[in-house]
Amino acid sequence: MSSSESERPSGADSPAEPAAGALPAVAPQLRALRRQASLTLEAAARAAGLSPAHLSRLETGQRQPSLPMLLALARVYGTTVSELLGETVAGRDAVVRAADMEPTAAGGWTYWQAGASGRGMQALRVHVPYGSQGDIVRVHPGEEWLHVLRGRLRLRLGDTAHRLSPGDSAHFDSLTPHRIAAEDHDGVELLFVHTLLQSPTAALCLGRTPGETP
Repeated sequence: MSSSESERPSGADSPAEPAAGALPAVAPQLRALRRQASLTLEAAARAAGLSPAHLSRLETGQRQPSLPMLLALARVYGTTVSELLGETVAGRDAVVRAADMEPTAAGGWTYWQAGASGRGMQALRVHVPYGSQGDIVRVHPGEEWLHVLRGRLRLRLGDTAHRLSPGDSAHFDSLTPHRIAAEDHDGVELLFVHTLLQSPTAALCLGRTPGETP
């Protein structure tokens, strides 16, 4: 909800950012999982809605992926964000303790892994700051469910805009173009569950719709 990372993950490149804040485990994992999936750089980039040059920078640690990018690549490789980050949940325990949920920053969002790896769904607790990634349109196979814990959420599904308050939920087909943004300056905190599907169409971040606000 799963990256604009102030860039255009639809495939257009922008100048490289310093990798100082990058997550060290991501680059080698991205490369290893792509090779494990027997995908060329070009094929994987196309499936994830990126340019080959952009994906190459992610694999060499020159760029830091945003959360939607990680979600897109996880779907392409048939894995989870936690595996992309080199994280493991011992024995795929059914219970994930709060003390074991380490925060991870990606593209301005902060998220906590709220479920085990290797499952057909991925559960996250996500903090979305105000003004972060609200112009990204996402389209991908599967379903998403979200529940607002704190703050207020702006959710656009297709041509319909919704304002969600704490306690409100949404469950929708991810092929419906959707956008997420925080309504309040303090941001919004969500529970977020999405299906992990390996698909040649993968996740598409289509960018801002000209003249339209989320």
